[in-house]
Amino acid sequence: MQKRTALVVGSTGVVGQNLAKRLIGNGWEVLGLSRGAQVVDGVRGLAADLRDAEAVRKALQGVDVTDVFISAWVRHDTEAENVKVNGAIVENVFAGLEGAKSLQHAALVTGTKQYLGPFESYGQTAAETPFREDTPRLPGLNFYYTQEDVMYAAAERRGFGWSVHRPHTIVGFAVGNAMNMGSTLAVYATLCRESGEKFIFPGSVEQWNALTDVTDARLLAEHLEWAATTPAARNEAFNVVNGDVFRWRWLWPQLAAYFGVEAGGPPEGGAPLEGKMSGAPEAWKAIAAKYGLVESDVNRLASWWHTDGDLGRKIECVNDMSKSRKLGFLAHQDTPKSFFDLFERMKAEQLIPA
Repeated sequence: MQKRTALVVGSTGVVGQNLAKRLIGNGWEVLGLSRGAQVVDGVRGLAADLRDAEAVRKALQGVDVTDVFISAWVRHDTEAENVKVNGAIVENVFAGLEGAKSLQHAALVTGTKQYLGPFESYGQTAAETPFREDTPRLPGLNFYYTQEDVMYAAAERRGFGWSVHRPHTIVGFAVGNAMNMGSTLAVYATLCRESGEKFIFPGSVEQWNALTDVTDARLLAEHLEWAATTPAARNEAFNVVNGDVFRWRWLWPQLAAYFGVEAGGPPEGGAPLEGKMSGAPEAWKAIAAKYGLVESDVNRLASWWHTDGDLGRKIECVNDMSKSRKLGFLAHQDTPKSFFDLFERMKAEQLIPA
């Protein structure tokens, strides 16, 4: 393989960290663009608020890369705002890369919201399962659609190839990430253990019983590299999940057993985490002090609202991987191991008690 240079946009997030680590391990030169400090050794950090076109332009001035991987968005209250801001993020990146003469490939990471609609009407109108990449877009606004269209236009204008990657509920190691169910559940289970409370499933009865799937961040990183280096994957959109399916009623007791807490199914009326975790910041500070943890801010480890969104849906969510399989991507990840590997890493990094 020729020497490749990647720009990872959103390099401090759960996707960006795992991707940068993989690419560096495989001999790529990696630049990371984010607002915060870089966290992966070997990444050349570039700092800018991605919403600020001029700041992005200055950060990318003189940068020449073969590949750009975009996994970045900012949450707003309405989908109209999400479309405006998150579409502009992608526009700003490609505008900043106008001088990158070597650019061959762009990858955009979106997600299963492609098939479920915006957060403000999440799952109220959904595609048929299993979700397939050629499913028509749902009516109405969705910032994933806008980000795709911006990338398609840039690719058409400049002649580089592209790929779109649609993971479902990413599980992987990262701190300060807004979409990380794995670390959220680790914090929730730890709080339950310390308080002696039951580890209650916070989602819907439908999610408890339905088939579903998740995406390990390490497998997503492998898929992103595969698409960037596989000619048959050029200009294609892909679902990316572990490759197995499960029911939460099967997995939840396993997670509870790992933390030594009693598992409980969804109560009537539900038990969303965002509403019941008002005391979590102070409780976590006490736990961090007790066990010598390195992160006392629970909001840098847990994203209650996002986990509520994933587990509170009242419809089945299963993604088809046939397109990737037919083109040669055969990697598979055991889902319980995704969670347990993350929990072990969090212990090793002193983010949860050992």
